[in-house]
Amino acid sequence: MATAGHVDHGKSTLVRALTGTEPDRWDEEHRRGLTIDLGFAATALPSGRVVSFVDVPGHERFLGNMLSGLGPAPMVCFVVAADEGWQPQSSDHRDAIAALGIETGLIVITRTDRASDQVPEVLEQARHELSRTGLGAAPAAAVSAATGAGMDQLRRTLDSVLAAAPRPQVDAPVRTWVDRAFSLRGAGTVVTGTLAAGRLHREQRLHLFGEQVDETVVIRGLQAQGADVEILEAAHRAAINLRGTVAEQIGRGDVLLSPGDWHLTRTIDVRHTTGEDFSNAPQSVTVHIGTAAVAARCRRFDDHHARLTLTRPVPAQIGDRLLLRTSGSRTVLAGAQVLDVVPPSLSRRGDGRRRATRLASMPAAGDLRDEVLRRTAVTADSLRRMGIQVPDALPPQVRRIDDWLLDAEQVTRWGQQLRDAVENHTQRDALSAGLSKGAAVDLLALPDSALLTPLILEAGLHQAAGRITTGSGRRTLGPAEKSTALLERELNEYPFRAPEAQRLSELGLGERELAAAERHARLLRLADGVVLLPSSPARAMRELAALEQPFTMSAARQALGTTRRVAVPLLEHLDSLGWTRRLDASLREVVR
Repeated sequence: MATAGHVDHGKSTLVRALTGTEPDRWDEEHRRGLTIDLGFAATALPSGRVVSFVDVPGHERFLGNMLSGLGPAPMVCFVVAADEGWQPQSSDHRDAIAALGIETGLIVITRTDRASDQVPEVLEQARHELSRTGLGAAPAAAVSAATGAGMDQLRRTLDSVLAAAPRPQVDAPVRTWVDRAFSLRGAGTVVTGTLAAGRLHREQRLHLFGEQVDETVVIRGLQAQGADVEILEAAHRAAINLRGTVAEQIGRGDVLLSPGDWHLTRTIDVRHTTGEDFSNAPQSVTVHIGTAAVAARCRRFDDHHARLTLTRPVPAQIGDRLLLRTSGSRTVLAGAQVLDVVPPSLSRRGDGRRRATRLASMPAAGDLRDEVLRRTAVTADSLRRMGIQVPDALPPQVRRIDDWLLDAEQVTRWGQQLRDAVENHTQRDALSAGLSKGAAVDLLALPDSALLTPLILEAGLHQAAGRITTGSGRRTLGPAEKSTALLERELNEYPFRAPEAQRLSELGLGERELAAAERHARLLRLADGVVLLPSSPARAMRELAALEQPFTMSAARQALGTTRRVAVPLLEHLDSLGWTRRLDASLREVVR
């Protein structure tokens, strides 16, 4: 739970009174009596539940630090002092909470010992101001950390808030934003952050990614609330001892990710959610996500939609909430929700206007059917990395082919395009072995060549040796059809009298024509240029089986009524089929 509220309204004092831990970690904070950076503390509540606090600075000069504390927090404790009421930084923190979409938490009216009579009025004002967030009707408590008044009731209220809070997804991918990194003697590199979803365990491999780091690390050890643990499930504050990196490379805003589960992107299309709309949005903004603050260029599409091009990649998902402020600004500019983390490039005139229209129709949390239809084809893993869940039962408009999800209508169109292309190719060149796979992939503009094989089956086509054919019925051979048919008649009459090269030349049957005839099972080519009918081996076996076994080459040649030029390659072909077997240099036998 993060704290929030105006500077000097007692956030750190409240945390100290609840936990017994001093959240202000720096000497300068103690000298100035002012929280500058994030503080951390935890306490057990009456039910036994443990709540961890991220105490944030309230002063406008440290807005960036405050946002780093609020960014990963699933809930907030909003503090307003009874003796001062709502103040300017109260509004900044309210706007940040609204922008980040935090809807769970409680309101605490502090310093009641100074103005107990003002508590009802201040609480009413706080509820009014917070009504634009999810905290307007949140549970409330009034306390004095100085006297202890109301602290027991606050603990009970905290317990009820935790009991009613949405349960974190412990089986979700890990995305733990780093808020501290340091080295400990004997332990090495330690980072801390909020485990908002998923689980961590010792020896787990993670992807550490950030401004100066991009590497695989291993969890050497884990701590939660100061105690060593083997496994840690969301939602918890975590101290993570890492092996495989050094603390000097790591900074606030870096992130630990479960490998392969997140899409890293520099280009994000967003929808305005809170604060100033995009009508006067500056080109240069700072984008806050998690504990990170990243400079970005903002391209406005309309008052409610824009494209953010970041200076470095971040692991963003559809539905993530971002906070925008102008560079150097001490106030929140706007809140935004991520609509697309793999947006299309925009290069033609009018693309921005068309993109605004498209974004306006997109659901805020993403939709499987919508994502697939507008991308035509996308892998299930890619969708999961973008934040879209892929159920086993798909909507009827979506087809699954291996790991690909496709627009069902597009699959049908591709199948028809492919069949038309193969048939047209065959009509143009009857001797062709078929349309090449490479040409088919280019023709359909497939996102992955692996999709071609299932599309070939979808279209009822056939493939062999890298070529696609209709594979249906007896095909004519175009200009070579007449000569091939004549040769077939000659071989039917004398099945083992293979034509000489001169005869093939007279017929106009060269290498290409013979190859085409063989592909369509019209002719059979053996070694040494011998051309027969495909039925010739079976017809030869009938004659050879009638011979006394074993038989000689001379006996076979006489039985078949052919020459040695034909008999030698024919018998070798029968050997290769396993129909005959060679016993020695001169004898063979039919395999029974």
